[in-house]
Amino acid sequence: MFENLTDKLQRAFKNLRGQGKLTEENIAEALREIRLALLEADVNFKVVKELIEHIQAKAVGQEVMTALSPAEQVIKIVRDELVELLGHDTAKVKFASQPPSVILMAGLQGSGKTTTSGKLAHWLKKGGHRPLLVSVDVYRPAAREQLKIVAKQVGGNLYEGQVEAANTATVERLAKEARREAVVTGSDVLIVDTAGRLHIDEQLMDEMQSLKKLLNPQEILFVADAMTGQDAVKSADEFHKKLTLTGVVLTKMDGDARGGAALSIRSVTGQPIKFIGIGEKYDALEPFHPDRIVGRILGMGDILSLIEKAEQTLDRKKAEEFTQKALAGDGFSLEDFRDQLRQVKKMGSIQSIMKMLPSVGPFAGMQKAVDHVDEGQIARVEAIINSMTPHEREHHDVINGSRRKRIARGSGTTVQEVNQLLRQYAQMRKMFKGMGKASFGRKLAGMKFPGM
Repeated sequence: MFENLTDKLQRAFKNLRGQGKLTEENIAEALREIRLALLEADVNFKVVKELIEHIQAKAVGQEVMTALSPAEQVIKIVRDELVELLGHDTAKVKFASQPPSVILMAGLQGSGKTTTSGKLAHWLKKGGHRPLLVSVDVYRPAAREQLKIVAKQVGGNLYEGQVEAANTATVERLAKEARREAVVTGSDVLIVDTAGRLHIDEQLMDEMQSLKKLLNPQEILFVADAMTGQDAVKSADEFHKKLTLTGVVLTKMDGDARGGAALSIRSVTGQPIKFIGIGEKYDALEPFHPDRIVGRILGMGDILSLIEKAEQTLDRKKAEEFTQKALAGDGFSLEDFRDQLRQVKKMGSIQSIMKMLPSVGPFAGMQKAVDHVDEGQIARVEAIINSMTPHEREHHDVINGSRRKRIARGSGTTVQEVNQLLRQYAQMRKMFKGMGKASFGRKLAGMKFPGM
C-alpha cells in the first residue's frame, strides 16, 4: 500500500544525490517533494506540517552527520522522524494479572471487526493462549452468525448465549455470561466483538462505555479500515475521546490504500497501532513494527518480517536436507524440487514476499517486476511434476519425447512448458553441483528462469 509514497520519496532523495552538501536551498526543494508525497498519500495535513518542520530543523542544523552524503543525511533524518511518528517500539498486548484478560473490539460497521476478532484469536492461540470469543452485537443476527463461522474456522472457542431482546441489558448479560464462561472453561483471554454502526452515535457510545465499566478490559482496540484514509483517523479520535482506546488495528493494509491512516493515526490519537491486517486469511494479522514499516516506506524492505515468516512456515529439517542434497554430487530430484516449491507457497504469494525486499540497490529491478509476477507458474510447475511417475521424478533423464507428451496432457500444460521446466531443473542441478559457498550469490543472481 506504500508503493506510490515510496516512489515519490525516492524521487525526492534522488534530486539530492550529486549535491556536495546540504544547503537551505536544496533541502527546501527536497522538503517540498516530501510534503507533496505525504499529502498525496492522505497523511493528515497537521501531521505533515509538524513532520516537515522537524525534518527541516535537523537537516539544516548541527545534528547532521558529516560522514554521510546529502541524500543519505536526509534519508536518515526522514527515517528517524517517521519512526518517532509511528512510535519507536512494537506495542505489546496487555494481559491481566488474574485471567481472563478482556479485549474489547470497537469500530464502525464494515471495518472488519468480526474477522479481526477471529484473526486475533488465531494469533493468541499460536502464542499459547486459550481465547474465548463472544459477540454482543444483538442488533444484527448475521454478525453473531459470522463470528460463529469465524470461530469454527480458526478453531477457537465461542460463547453464543441466548438473545431475547435487542437492547443494552441483553448486551450486558451476554458479556457477564461470557466472562463467567471464560473462568469455567479455563480461557485466559476473552475477546468481545461489539456492535458497529455506519457512523458514531450516542447509543453506540453509551453501550461501549457500559461494557467498559462492566468488564474493565485490559485492551480496547479500535478496528479501522485503512482504505478509508482520514475517515478512519477521525473515527479513531472520536472513539478515543469517549472510551480511551489502548490501541488500533488497521485492516486491509494489503489493499490500494495510500497509507495516510497508518502515518496519521498514532499522532492524532496518541495511541499505538498494535496490529495490521495484511490479507483475508486468518493468519494474515501481524504485530505492527514501526521501524519495519518505515523501512518499507523508504524502500529499504522488511527483511526481518520475511525471516520471521520463513521461520514460522518453513520446515527447517526439510530445508537442511534439501541443501545437503543440492550441494552433494548426486544433486536433488524433481520431487525434492516440488517439496521446496510447496514450502515457498506456505509463506504466501510471491508478490507479498518480493514486496518485503528492498526496492533500492541490487533488488531495484526485481521490485519493478512485482506486478508482472505470474502466481500461477508455481502451480503449473507443481502440476507437471505431479504428472510424472516416481521413477521419472528421481531420474529425469529417462523422460523422452513420448513421456513429455503424456506429462503435458496429465498436467494440462504444453510440451514446451515441460521442456522449459526440465531445462531449468538441469541448470539448477548443474549450478548446485559445482557450487562453493562464496560463489552461490553470484551464480544464483546470474541465472534466468523465464516465466518464474
